[in-house]
Amino acid sequence: MSSALLFTSPPPPAPSINRSTLSFAAVTNFPPSPDKLALLLDKSSSIHHLLQIHAALLRHGLHQHPILNFKLQRSYSSRGRLDYSLALFNRTLNPNIFFYTSIINAHALHGLSQEALFIYTQMLFEGVQPNEFTFSSILKSCSLEHGKMLHSQVIKLGFDSDLYVKTGLVDVYARGGDVGSARLVFERMPEKSLVSLTTMLTCYAKHGELKEARLLFDGMVKKDVVCWNVMIDGYTQHGMPKEALVLFRRMLAAKSRPNEITILTVLSACGQLGALESGRWLHSYMQNNDIQVSVRVATALIDMYSKCGSLEDARLVFDRIHYKDVVAWNSMIIGYALHGFSQDALELFHEMCRIGLRPTDITFIGVLGACSHAGLVKEGWSFFNAMREEYEIEPKIEHYGCMVNLLGRAGRLEEAYELVKNMKVEPDPILWGALLGACRLHGNLELGEKIAEYLVSHNLANSGTYILLSNMYAAKGDWEEVARIRTLMKDSGVQKEPGCSSIEVHNRVHEFLAGDLKHPKTKEIYEMLEEINGWLKAHGYTPQTEIVLHDIGDEQKEQSLEVHSEKLALAYGLISTQPGTPIKIVKNLRVCSDCHAVTKLISKITGRKIVMRDRNRFHHFVNGSCSCGDYW
Repeated sequence: MSSALLFTSPPPPAPSINRSTLSFAAVTNFPPSPDKLALLLDKSSSIHHLLQIHAALLRHGLHQHPILNFKLQRSYSSRGRLDYSLALFNRTLNPNIFFYTSIINAHALHGLSQEALFIYTQMLFEGVQPNEFTFSSILKSCSLEHGKMLHSQVIKLGFDSDLYVKTGLVDVYARGGDVGSARLVFERMPEKSLVSLTTMLTCYAKHGELKEARLLFDGMVKKDVVCWNVMIDGYTQHGMPKEALVLFRRMLAAKSRPNEITILTVLSACGQLGALESGRWLHSYMQNNDIQVSVRVATALIDMYSKCGSLEDARLVFDRIHYKDVVAWNSMIIGYALHGFSQDALELFHEMCRIGLRPTDITFIGVLGACSHAGLVKEGWSFFNAMREEYEIEPKIEHYGCMVNLLGRAGRLEEAYELVKNMKVEPDPILWGALLGACRLHGNLELGEKIAEYLVSHNLANSGTYILLSNMYAAKGDWEEVARIRTLMKDSGVQKEPGCSSIEVHNRVHEFLAGDLKHPKTKEIYEMLEEINGWLKAHGYTPQTEIVLHDIGDEQKEQSLEVHSEKLALAYGLISTQPGTPIKIVKNLRVCSDCHAVTKLISKITGRKIVMRDRNRFHHFVNGSCSCGDYW
């Protein structure tokens, strides 16, 4: 331990003493009573005050006073000076269980689990017996492996019925991913506090066991904001944003006031759904209820508005942030990239660098994505190389993915293939899938087969692998190979992800699958589709039946195209919103070329702006044109 931390002499006096420190100075200059010093320790508001009191303890020989020493150690650690606290502990003569528990708890709260365990082991070696508070302290940050060892000691020493210790054990198993053991400890608790219930709820929600989480949540008599946040976040993190929004509305109905964590989680759910109306309502709710918009919340608003198709709102929020951190800049750059406004994204990047902010790896995901959407190959390579050479950032798999997308869309398949083969990190199925998609886009069956064969042989193939390869064979009219691939899919238990499109109308999200007949307004939707078909024929539009990759007749192919999920969502939008207002649609997969062409024409015929977010990017359809320039 450094001698500088041992406080063998009092610190030098402060240059000047203001009114707020007069009482501390008076005490340190005259013989104080232990009671008065203890009171001052409880009331101390700064490290400077603590140092003055510490000096008084040393000057008057009270530094080994058990209560004052204990309070001083705890005060130092609670004000972020764990090093001072540990120095005092190491100089304490024969520390008892309270000293040990306090210093273990301080290390655990700072995430220093190894150090906490070392002190715990030292305590046992010195013959000091742990109590229930020692166990509840050390369990806060220990690993699953050490948690199991401590669990056996808990049982051996008879603390396995203590509520706080058992809650700590549930938390250890939950953090370690052992849901079964966490459940077992939880179910054996004779009584359950709100903290223990929330701990188990967090375990279920974090690990995707949402049915169990909801059962536990609904059975809780008392729910605080933390409980609501855990359940809402569970839905958001595991792809159930619609359920998250429904639960948030229940939370408000229950008169539970949301905090910043709630706001961040619900904004994320709105972004996933593309629920702009709900996102705007939440923003308005924050303003009307005096909820402070921190940089963190503002950044989440930028992300939400970008994902919901309103870059204008995103930029308004961005411009109103007084002290923008790099995360806020990243969010706006990624927003522009997502919408295909590549020049805006790159200009913002250069502006960020000009004011002295250093880009992060996330910044370059946005910048490379912007290059990819605009086909800026030269610029993309320049940024990619600058990551290492200028900014000392090692490219991650996401950056390689951006480069593969960029090169693949530009038709430079061999260049993309060489990049993947020579990566410093192991390519994942998503990266290979991006390259396979480029092969399909440019009709390179030979390279596509090579990649697919590699993925299947290395057990890396997913549904996308089989579907892309099947589509490549179908485009060539090789129906035997299509049948073989589909048999492989069936034998491997691989299922195709169904295309799904959603549209928000009057704060409610409506979802459609291809050929969907479940919507309450199905009759009106299909009547609108018939009207749309009439408009298209009148404008000489011919359906792109060649993209229907099934061995069926042209008439059946046309019928298949007419009921794609994005067309159903568009038809519902036309019958449910006012003429002239924008329509916003979210598609879970890449929009097909026929739907893309149809939506361009509908935007011209109806005079409406139509914004569509697919898996890769946004498309802004205005007066017969798309913001992607048909490059997607």
